[in-house]
Amino acid sequence: MAKKKEELDPETLELIQWCTEVEGFLVAAGATLEQAQEHIDEQAEWFTDQFYEGLTPEEAARAALND
Repeated sequence: MAKKKEELDPETLELIQWCTEVEGFLVAAGATLEQAQEHIDEQAEWFTDQFYEGLTPEEAARAALND
């Protein structure tokens, strides 16, 4: 019996896309892709808060680098 593929809601998809953009800014600032992904994973709650507070991906990346 095949599992039904779970669909994500539009807001979750938007958050994932936003995090992908943040990742790009972290890499542009000198992090490796692996480091950027690991940092976002470890600080997922903080990044989610930044998303809901309306920061752009670039602003969130800058804030993360300044902490």
